[in-house]
Amino acid sequence: MMSVDVLRACAVLQDCADQLAVLGNIIHPGADTQQRTELHLKTARLMAGSSLSDFTGELHQSQKHLSIQERLFTPDNLAKVQKDRQFVSDVINGLMVDLQEKNSFQSLFSAVEEQRKKKAQLLDIINREEEGRLRIKALQKELLDIHKQKTDECVRLEELVAYLRDQVQDIRVRSNRQGKFVNSCAEQLVCQGLKVNSQKEKELEDEVGILQESTEEEKNVHMELETFLKRQHANLQEKLQFWIQRYEKDMEKKEQEITGLQNKRNVSQARIQELSKKCRDMQEVIIEDRTEKERLRAQLEKEQRERDAATKIQAWWRGTLVRKGLGSPKKDKSKSKGGKKGKKKKK
Repeated sequence: MMSVDVLRACAVLQDCADQLAVLGNIIHPGADTQQRTELHLKTARLMAGSSLSDFTGELHQSQKHLSIQERLFTPDNLAKVQKDRQFVSDVINGLMVDLQEKNSFQSLFSAVEEQRKKKAQLLDIINREEEGRLRIKALQKELLDIHKQKTDECVRLEELVAYLRDQVQDIRVRSNRQGKFVNSCAEQLVCQGLKVNSQKEKELEDEVGILQESTEEEKNVHMELETFLKRQHANLQEKLQFWIQRYEKDMEKKEQEITGLQNKRNVSQARIQELSKKCRDMQEVIIEDRTEKERLRAQLEKEQRERDAATKIQAWWRGTLVRKGLGSPKKDKSKSKGGKKGKKKKK
């Protein structure tokens, strides 16, 4: 059997549930103004100690609130309020069932524990977002390092190409000097051979032929070296183009990853704001419930004190009547009639 406190709590919870139901009918999209006005009028008539003028004032006040709600409440706001109202109504109904059947607050504790779990999930989302932000910073730093490394490599390759061009130029100058030197030596040898001995002319001519062959060989070596250097330059240009393209692709890929992480962060922030609003609404409902319980408890204590005082006053009055021998009027009349009859019989 339920105790008085449980009955009082159930009454308060039932009152809250009825008010939430009335509120749901008031804010429900598509409900006409006449039905909501009738619901407000019925709610006003249930209030104890209200007069006809109070009912009329309540009706006017309800109509005024309805007009304000129709102007201010949008469908999205109404849906949000309806969802929060349904959640609070479910919690209150579950709590009433637990109080009536099990005499416990387990459903309320479960609801609070569920909200704590949601809060823990929110904190987990915030931590993951912080980790993602740190990861983004690390990736940005890594991109800067790669960009600096590739830039240094490009500078080094350009310096190598300039050095190879200088080498080619030096080889050309050296070849020209060697050719001039060989020609001058040959002319001098020819002149000396003509002066010294005509027999040595053939030997000098052979020597000139050898020197010409050497010159030709040097020219061939020079051409091959120049071809090799051009091929190396082309290969280096291809590598440079490849690394530039790869850098651009990596930059584009990293930018896409950053954009995806930013989108996830925006979605997480919107979810966090929505859950924060739900938590604030639940706190407000809990505070209102506690205030109503405290008011009801104070009223019951006041009524109990008044009953106790009335009982004491009645006991004091009866004791006073008994002590003074007054008694009740009915008892005195009956006693006086009995005394008169007794006297007549004696006569």
